[in-house]
Amino acid sequence: MQAAGNGIWWRLFLFSSLLLESSSQDFGGQTQFICTSVPKDMDICAATLQNSVPGEDLKTTVMQLRETVLQQKETIMNQKETIRELTSKLARCESQSGAEPGDARPGGRRKEAGTKNTMGDVSRGPADTLTQLSQTLQSLKQRLENLEQFSRSNNSVQANSLKDLLQSKIDDLEKQVLSRVNSIEEGKPGLRNETEQRGRVESTLTSLHQRITDLEKGQRENRPLDKFQLTFPLRTNYMYAKVKKSLPEMYALTVCMWLKSNASPGVGTPFSYAVPGQANELVLIEWGNNPMEILINDKVAKLPFLINDGKWHHICVTWTTRDGVWEAFQDGVKRGSGENLAPYHPIKPQGLLILGQEQDTLGGGFDATQAFVGDLANFHIWDRKLSVGEIYNLATCSSKAQVGNVFAWMETSLDIYGGASKWTFEACRQLN
Repeated sequence: MQAAGNGIWWRLFLFSSLLLESSSQDFGGQTQFICTSVPKDMDICAATLQNSVPGEDLKTTVMQLRETVLQQKETIMNQKETIRELTSKLARCESQSGAEPGDARPGGRRKEAGTKNTMGDVSRGPADTLTQLSQTLQSLKQRLENLEQFSRSNNSVQANSLKDLLQSKIDDLEKQVLSRVNSIEEGKPGLRNETEQRGRVESTLTSLHQRITDLEKGQRENRPLDKFQLTFPLRTNYMYAKVKKSLPEMYALTVCMWLKSNASPGVGTPFSYAVPGQANELVLIEWGNNPMEILINDKVAKLPFLINDGKWHHICVTWTTRDGVWEAFQDGVKRGSGENLAPYHPIKPQGLLILGQEQDTLGGGFDATQAFVGDLANFHIWDRKLSVGEIYNLATCSSKAQVGNVFAWMETSLDIYGGASKWTFEACRQLN
C-alpha cells in the first residue's frame, strides 16, 4: 500500500517538473503549477491532453475568434468602400478644376444623386461659354429689333431711350466677348479668371433680359395672350416657368409644343411633371448624347425626334394607359410609335408642372446639365389622344387648330423665374 502511494506521488512530481520546464520556456520564466491526479496505469501525456482544455470551452473560444474575424473583415470592406467613394469625389473635383476645353463629359440619360450640380450654372470651358454668350447676344439683338419696330409705330420716346441704353450695353458685351476670343487665341494668363468673368457677364445678361422684358410688357395690350414664346438662353438651374395649376388624373393624353434649339449635347428638358412620391411622373428630356425620351411613372420610351438645328419644330406625343401605346409626331408627320409605356398607370393629379427644368424633387432639385436651352411656345395638353388631322392642323398653324383642354398656352397661366423671357411668337407667322 505504501509502495503504491509512493508511485503516485512520484508521478505527480515528474508531471509538475515537466509543466514547470515547459512554462518557463514558453512564457519567459513566468510559471504556474497545476496539480492533476493521474491514475497509476494511465499515461501522463494522454491525461494532460484530456484535462487541459474542456471541449465546450474550446468550441466557445473558436466561435468567438471566428466572429471577431468576420467583424474585422466587414469593417475593412466598409473602409475600402469609403476610400473608393472619397477617391471618386476627389477625382471629380480635380477633373472639374483642371478640365481643358473640349474635354468629354460622361454620357447617360440621368445623373446619380451624388453627382448633381444643384448649386449653380453648369461648368463650361471657354469655347462653350463663348458659344452660349453669342447665342444670347443674338437673342437680345432680335428682341431689340422687335422693340424698335414697336417704338417706331408708337413714337414712344421712353422706349427709344431705353432701347439705346440697352443697345449700348450689348455693344459693350460684344467687346468683352471679342476680348475673350483674343485671349483664347493668344493664350493669355487672364483665362485663369474665366469663371469669375463669366459670372459677371451672365449677371449683366440676366439684368438685360429683365429690362427688355419690362419693355416688352408694353406690347401685351397689342397682342393676344397666347401669341408668345418662352426663351431660355443659358443652361442654368434657375431659369424656368411654373404652370399655376396642376394636372388632373388622366388615362390618356396628348402633349404638343413648338421648340427651337441648337443646344448640344441634348436640348435638355422642355417640361417635367412631378407628383408627391414620383418626380418623373411625366417628363420630356433630351440629355447628353441620348435621343429625346418621354418618361411616364419613370418608365422610358425613346422618341425619334431631331430638332437641335436652330429651327422651329412642332412636336406631339400621344399616349393611352391601355397597353401603354404611344405615338410621336414631328412637324405634323408621324415619326414613331410603341407600346408598354407605363401600361394601366393613370397620370396622377396634384402635381407640379415645370417648363425648362427637370425635377428631382417636387418643385426642385434642378440640375443645370438637364436644363432646356432654346425657345418654347404653344405648349398644350389634352386628356385624350388627338387624331392625325388635329395634330397636322396644329403643326401648320391652321385656323382649325385646337387648344388644350387640360392646359392651354396663355401668359396668365405661367409664373416666370430666373430671367427666362417672354416675347412674340414667330413660328406661325413665318408659316403663314
